[in-house]
Amino acid sequence: MVVAPVQKMRVISWNLLHGQKIPPTDSQNWQVELETAAKTVSDKMQPDFLALQEVDNFQSRSGFINQSKLIAESMQLKHWAYLPTLIGTPGEKWRSVKDLNQAIITSENHQSNDVASYGIALATNQPIKKLYVKKLGRSLIGMPLLIPKDNGKGVRFIYVKDEPRVALIAELENGFTIATTHLSFVPGVNLRQLNKLKRWAQKIAHETNTIPLILGDLNLPKGIPVIGSKWKSLVTQNTYPSWGAKIQFDYILADDLSGYQVTDRKTIKTGVSDHLPLRIELVRTHK
Repeated sequence: MVVAPVQKMRVISWNLLHGQKIPPTDSQNWQVELETAAKTVSDKMQPDFLALQEVDNFQSRSGFINQSKLIAESMQLKHWAYLPTLIGTPGEKWRSVKDLNQAIITSENHQSNDVASYGIALATNQPIKKLYVKKLGRSLIGMPLLIPKDNGKGVRFIYVKDEPRVALIAELENGFTIATTHLSFVPGVNLRQLNKLKRWAQKIAHETNTIPLILGDLNLPKGIPVIGSKWKSLVTQNTYPSWGAKIQFDYILADDLSGYQVTDRKTIKTGVSDHLPLRIELVRTHK
């Protein structure tokens, strides 16, 4: 059994919907409202690790903000990394990222990276020993998806093409190796992607003698992410849609968390995004 030295670990996973206010407005102050939402999420539970999905980087639609940096600083998380899954704007004109390792933007190299992109991110107050990236593929077909209506009242269907799916893993000095991802919305494809990520995360954790976690929007309803493996879902909480959550699409998964007690710190409405964040605290029960 792997035993990590850390006594307490507070973890959050949050699909950001690029900081879109719910209900949408024509006069959204992107920076102020995103900062306010981030502080709301971290209020009374300063996180040690944050996983983000649907993150914008210098997009015109969201005020040309480096959202990863803004949220990390709002939550007082020193170390952050952003991995674009595409260059351009999803649903509009975009292209795939050729070299994921070269594309990573971090708290150390963000000054010169102002290309419009969209992807996933992580932030932590723990030193990062190493970052890993993994391509998970995408569906060749799209699907009709439910999205919030412009007035925020109810939902509507639109046809959406799938985008490249990737994972970003941080090996932390505190003994955890944590992956963040946003899987395909196409049934079957997302489950194959998750199984691939589980195997990869287990391999890294075995090689580094760390405890693996997978965080993110898996686009899978309750129960499915743990079928066929020993991985466990650490919290059961409906997260979508944010104005009346009926489905759990967002998860915090663990392979082997022996020796840790899990406390659900309850989700909270943020005023942005169609997803609610998951928040848990892990506490070691033995030395």
